[in-house]
Amino acid sequence: MLHRLQSLPRFQAASYTQGSLKIKSAYLSPSTTPKCKASHAAIAQATHSPNPKGSLKTKKRIFRLPHPSPNPHPMKSLYILYTGGTIGMTQTPQGLQPSRDIVTTALQPHTGSLKTSAASLCEIDPTWHICDPLIDSSALTPQHWANWLTLLQAALPQHDAALILHGTDTLAYTANLLALALNLQGKPVILTGAQKPFGADNSDAPANLHTALAAIQNPSTHGVLLAFNGKLIPPVGSSKTSTEHDDGFANPHFGEWQIENGQPENAPAPFGGSLLQRQFNPRTRVVPILLTPSNMLDNAAAQLNPDHSDAAILLSYGHGNAPAHPALLTAIQRYTQAGKHLLNISQVPHGNAAAVYAQGNALRQAGAINGGRCNLETAIALMMLAAANRWTRDDVESELQRLRLV
Repeated sequence: MLHRLQSLPRFQAASYTQGSLKIKSAYLSPSTTPKCKASHAAIAQATHSPNPKGSLKTKKRIFRLPHPSPNPHPMKSLYILYTGGTIGMTQTPQGLQPSRDIVTTALQPHTGSLKTSAASLCEIDPTWHICDPLIDSSALTPQHWANWLTLLQAALPQHDAALILHGTDTLAYTANLLALALNLQGKPVILTGAQKPFGADNSDAPANLHTALAAIQNPSTHGVLLAFNGKLIPPVGSSKTSTEHDDGFANPHFGEWQIENGQPENAPAPFGGSLLQRQFNPRTRVVPILLTPSNMLDNAAAQLNPDHSDAAILLSYGHGNAPAHPALLTAIQRYTQAGKHLLNISQVPHGNAAAVYAQGNALRQAGAINGGRCNLETAIALMMLAAANRWTRDDVESELQRLRLV
């Protein structure tokens, strides 16, 4: 379903052109869903009709932000991908549900406050893409990732930056996937959400949008970043850490950057490049296995069936330690000899699966790859790409080094 935007109060439309403010379905039917098994080059060729069948032509609104002096900054062409999540939810008899209402309100209170200490503001030329249906991010699937990768890869050449509004439950998972699979072309891609809906009392949504837009305004900001609670957070190594407080995300290994006066104190350094193929296949099966004293090792070993998954992640103890149980070690050896990768990561939030204790040596000898500081959110994205592109063990270890995880 397509919708025409209502005029936003408090902003003066500077110019109007036909058909550029797109509000269309991002979730395509099975017959029209983009095939995302291509490489970056193939994905980059994906295009979208400027006026797809059934769409409404809408007027482009360029919102001039108030500033006290002539604006030295060029206009920012911003692609906004609205996927759903708490940030845009409204109350219904069944509980909070995603809503399109945020489209007419999200930029209104924040863009006017994007000031540095004395600098004037840039202008924002937004193109909204509203997913249909909008989802609670707990309903996220790899097919959503495939769709969004295609949309973003086609949109980035036409825009200066992308802003993704996303639910917090799986925000870090999506940020990691985009950081590892998306050809950014040197553009910033900022993800944000909220712990409370935009219209709720004491909502954190306005502040998070302010942080995201301030990051986009900063010319030194590049790459994929999470914007949350006044901070910019690098995606690799990030996790949701709280459902109770506005400070809902953290990155124990790579830190965060504070926002002051609408600008980040430090521009995050992007991770280096890589020549590895990064084709994304939403049908890739990655199984995580959590070791606990109550999870019988026979059961854990049974999950390592090379016929039932394409890669596996073992969440072990401490520095990557696990019992040297014959059934588990045999299963790991059988799994890796079948050409499947098993990544051993620590279940400790600030942990490091490394060759520290002899207890973990048996896992390494059986064929497990030490994931170092890799967390589950990063490991899922990494192993999906590794399996889909048939990376070798050396390739996986090289990528772990590139990401500064080992």
